[in-house]
Amino acid sequence: MEILRAKAPLRISFAGGGTDVSPYPEERGGAVLNATIDKFAYATLRAQTGGGTARVRSLDFDLDATFRTPQELVYNGELDLVKAVLKHFHRTDHEVEVFLHSDAPPRTGLGSSSTLTVALVALFGRYLKQPMTTYELAELAYQIERVELGDPGGRQDQYAAAFGGFNFMEFTKDATVVNPLRIDPEVRNELAYRLMLCFTGATRYSGTLIETQTQAYRDRNVDTVEGLDEAKRLASDMKKALLTGDLDAMGGLLHRGWEAKKRFTAGVTNPEIDALYEHARAAGALGGKLTGAGGGGYLLLFCDFQRRQEVAKAVTKSGGRPVDFAFAPEGVESWVVRSAPAPRS
Repeated sequence: MEILRAKAPLRISFAGGGTDVSPYPEERGGAVLNATIDKFAYATLRAQTGGGTARVRSLDFDLDATFRTPQELVYNGELDLVKAVLKHFHRTDHEVEVFLHSDAPPRTGLGSSSTLTVALVALFGRYLKQPMTTYELAELAYQIERVELGDPGGRQDQYAAAFGGFNFMEFTKDATVVNPLRIDPEVRNELAYRLMLCFTGATRYSGTLIETQTQAYRDRNVDTVEGLDEAKRLASDMKKALLTGDLDAMGGLLHRGWEAKKRFTAGVTNPEIDALYEHARAAGALGGKLTGAGGGGYLLLFCDFQRRQEVAKAVTKSGGRPVDFAFAPEGVESWVVRSAPAPRS
């Protein structure tokens, strides 16, 4: 029996999120700035020839399911991402067991679902000896999640998890282009010190928000279109600030991005999130934004370095929970789990 494992990093999005969701990038071109962090989605595969049965265990959702035939892989809201990957890769002459877990709760705005899909694609590609470039891996994960499964969303999460590091991504009708950014180590360290990741305490299903945003864009809602255009401009402005080391500009740019994001559609924020953000600002946060589509999850804050502890106290008092993190430079990785040799008798 062969055992393989894969891990893919979750991401924080600084600016441009939403402009990677069709049809905006095909019509106007999208741009996103993001970075991967040391929170991961893990997938383990135990496999052997024969049988054809697939068993899936998810620690995050406390689910355990066994599928004996391809016909049993029915999308019903439980383990659908895994089912979609199994439909693409699973062979009837292989018996597999898949274990899944993530360092962050599902539906919290760090791209955990797409990151898990990337880990699974890398895992099965390694097992079945199907080599892929990083672009091919990310695009296949996108196709499985967004096209095969029909889960609403954009492309940045799959590409961030596949490539890793700081990236400026451009999305058009014809291509996705990932531009890796070489951030000065001193700038990267200072940015990590000035940023604070805060769990709001609420999870949410982003698909409904994304569908509403997409329809508002199709209807040419002025607020939605202008908000998305502004988010795209801010991605370029923030990229320049990072590359030139102008971190003092980051707080204001994040705040402008949050104001633009709230124009995408109703439901991006709520009174609890607004209160948490305002308390953080009053305590010394210069700006911030939710890391995902909105409605809950993680709030990313940029702090006055002298008042970081005051910000942490303020968000904790308001019901938030600061979470330690560091930037992760590597994208998805897979490996064979090597068993220890049997002891000599």
